[in-house]
Amino acid sequence: MSHTEFKDWPGMAAGLIPAIKELHRGSPGVMKAFREMGAAAHESAVLDAKTKELLAVAISVAVRCDPCITYHVEGARKKGATREEIAETIGLAIYMGAGPSAMYAAQALEAYDQYADQAAE
Repeated sequence: MSHTEFKDWPGMAAGLIPAIKELHRGSPGVMKAFREMGAAAHESAVLDAKTKELLAVAISVAVRCDPCITYHVEGARKKGATREEIAETIGLAIYMGAGPSAMYAAQALEAYDQYADQAAE
């Protein structure tokens, strides 16, 4: 398996620690609530921890959040996700990134048509 070095993902995660600590100091109440929300979201009722991390990977890719990608890929790996599972997960994220764009594109054309019709009246 070949590896690329476009970004240093472990380095990114490590480099964010001081900034995140500073955020916690600057907004302690908000960050406490964020931690609590994360803990609640990770509680296992029906979905196991690996599945939840894979979902977070897909969302991280779809919303284009580099720090989210590095944290959740490592989280999924630690929960036992394989490279193949990550690859399949991001395949769905690619599809969902494109699908919503197509839906919004259709709406943008609809908006244009409605404005053009209104202007023609």
